[in-house]
Amino acid sequence: MTTLPLKRLISFFILIIFIVSCAKVPITGRKQLHLLPESQMAAMALTEYKTFLSTSKLSGDATHTAMVKRVGDRISRAVTTYLNSHHFGKRVEGYRWEFNLVDDKIVNAWCMPGGKVVVYTGLLPITQNENALAVVMGHEIAHAIAQHGNERMSQGLALYLGGVAVDVAASTKSDTAQMLFNTAYGLSSQLGQLAFSRKHELEADKLGLVFMSLAGYSPQEAVPFWTRMASHGGAQVPFFLSTHPTDQKRIKEIQSFLPEAMKYYIKQ
Repeated sequence: MTTLPLKRLISFFILIIFIVSCAKVPITGRKQLHLLPESQMAAMALTEYKTFLSTSKLSGDATHTAMVKRVGDRISRAVTTYLNSHHFGKRVEGYRWEFNLVDDKIVNAWCMPGGKVVVYTGLLPITQNENALAVVMGHEIAHAIAQHGNERMSQGLALYLGGVAVDVAASTKSDTAQMLFNTAYGLSSQLGQLAFSRKHELEADKLGLVFMSLAGYSPQEAVPFWTRMASHGGAQVPFFLSTHPTDQKRIKEIQSFLPEAMKYYIKQ
């Protein structure tokens, strides 16, 4: 009996796993690998989120805090309605949305699986207005809806385990799963400094434009916002841009996608 070489066997298992675990991102239709239940992602995220809040200072600015919550509520409601009506409701199943403004000069924002969203006060001088804040929050919510963290972890699992014994790591108590979660979300260095690929970032840009449009925010604010972001900090790259595409590429992609995003826009 002839046995397959180890490399070919591993490749075979990875191919099988990819086929049975393939999902599609809403709106873009891109296929992605999902080896983990999103409920598990949300459980790990909730643990990290609670730890983060216990060591962080929430903003005492009632006006700005209210704005963050208002933008988050509008986008999350609009996105949930859209997904439910387009057969993607499982993407937000079990989500418990929460929006907080953290008092920190870091220029950053993030959304964890399960709908936990944080904006840092250091971002507000650059957003300057509610519509631009919707650009950022739409983008971060898009990462969660597109399940980019799950995809990144799944890719890590496939590589780490060679496509076999995935169930060993697929547990919230697994050291391997936690390590990959921390890697996917940059938790070893700075929470929210998400280690997503440029492909994920550009996809989140496009989805974010649609999501803010569904909520009644004009996506045309995206170009001026990203122009301001690009000029911020001189040679110092903000956390928010640390793994993102180049400014020129991002703005060019956004400009190309704006006509499509405007199709979803209903002024409120």
